[in-house]
Amino acid sequence: MLSTKNIKEFSLPELKAYFESIGDKKFRAMQTYEWLWKKNARSFDDMSNLPLELRKKLNEDFPLQSIQIDATQYSNDGTVKSRFKTHDGHLIEGVLIPTENRNTACVSSQIGCSLTCKFCATGKMERKRNLGFDEIYDQVAILNEQSEKIYNKKLSNIVYMGMGEPLLNYKNVLKSIDRITASDSMNMSPKRITVSTAGVAKMIKQLGEDKVRFNLALSLHAPTDHKRNEIMPINESNSINHLIEALNYFYDHTKNDITLEYILFKDKNDSIEDADHLIKIYRKIPTHLINVIEYNPIADALYQKPDEDATQRFTDHLAKNKVNVRVRRSRGKDIDAACGQLANK
Repeated sequence: MLSTKNIKEFSLPELKAYFESIGDKKFRAMQTYEWLWKKNARSFDDMSNLPLELRKKLNEDFPLQSIQIDATQYSNDGTVKSRFKTHDGHLIEGVLIPTENRNTACVSSQIGCSLTCKFCATGKMERKRNLGFDEIYDQVAILNEQSEKIYNKKLSNIVYMGMGEPLLNYKNVLKSIDRITASDSMNMSPKRITVSTAGVAKMIKQLGEDKVRFNLALSLHAPTDHKRNEIMPINESNSINHLIEALNYFYDHTKNDITLEYILFKDKNDSIEDADHLIKIYRKIPTHLINVIEYNPIADALYQKPDEDATQRFTDHLAKNKVNVRVRRSRGKDIDAACGQLANK
């Protein structure tokens, strides 16, 4: 039934066929397509160059299931967090992260998450469902509008580091990136997009086979299977060795950048011995960077952030051993918008 069809799933030829089927002109298809993907209309009523009767017909045939802003918070450091509501009443979060050289959108790929990482607020939430490709796209479009309105510049980068595990919503994540990078849409370079995974080895290999053009980040966070099993249960079925193999396969097929993400936890993974284990992993992967991330506390978690001296000691040891390392300072901590804190607050 047409009434259950998402109009954003229509290709341009399919839209032309639809308008012909209702006795309208084919050029209406291009007008509608531009409203959906160039102008990011979230209501048929916004499509002002379409006749009123046609807009009513579109409303009858296609419920336009766009996400809407439910609440917005502004951090002291300029970060903007938006809570979005889906057409069926679920809540997700996206973050606009401005820095001197770039404005980055951090977007969600699932409603909740099934991976239960012990340090992550989203991991304490039940996964309700995957987001559709258009719902992911809508987040980017809205965050881009915010970036232009607040900072007078478009988004420069997108990271799939919000709520959920992107590679467990594989089809919709890739389709959303296809739309974001399409010339008849946002036309963003895939080299400015990074998908972050907790480590689904099979799907990392699938990215390689599909020869994707975007970059990949692995949330490693521990340098041995024993320690990683404790904080990230996914490691029990996706060991570090399996991930090393998958990342090499990905790189061999795509030559895209790989980043290792590593949150430091006090007295858990921040020793020089841990650093040495991490160096060994680094040398087995064609990764260009290790991002050392400061831990952002969440309710009921058993972890603490190490002091600055411990962080410096750890990163200095990596650098001394010819590791390209960078400390990534968290943004938006005061509004629960930083890494691991997204929980619809």
